[in-house]
Amino acid sequence: MATLTVWRFPTASGADEALGTLKELQHQELIKVQDGAVITWPDGARKPRTRHLSDMTGMGAVGGAFWGFLLGMIFFVPILGAAMGAAGGALGGHLAHLGIDDDFIRQVREKVTPGTSALFVLSSDAVLDRVRSAFEGRHAELLETNLSADEEARLREAFTEGE
Repeated sequence: MATLTVWRFPTASGADEALGTLKELQHQELIKVQDGAVITWPDGARKPRTRHLSDMTGMGAVGGAFWGFLLGMIFFVPILGAAMGAAGGALGGHLAHLGIDDDFIRQVREKVTPGTSALFVLSSDAVLDRVRSAFEGRHAELLETNLSADEEARLREAFTEGE
């Protein structure tokens, strides 16, 4: 079973600074990072900057298509407003089919705002107490959703690159 976590940081540079911690946790085999993305949203910017963590993931990563779809739903569809109303609802329904519900999207949308950053991680096999303690002191807020084995399989089928 995979977990999609979002570590939200109160500064625009917090997620980038936390990458070293995530890499160390993976090196210690305390988490298996399947895929991820970093979102930075400097104060005054109209939209966040996104970056795929391709250097931390291996074969089977869901890749840029998934992150583009998810991050687009969270950050860019609201900007388009009513013009995307029906299409946004259909896309949101597709995400729910993949185990990512509207409440999760709403939470991320409300909390990752200008002046903040976030580390999005699709992971498995995490030693939760050790992972949480590694992020202490960074003022990170954790949002997460668990994906069932079926939802994870549908996610991979829909978005895995290179197959």
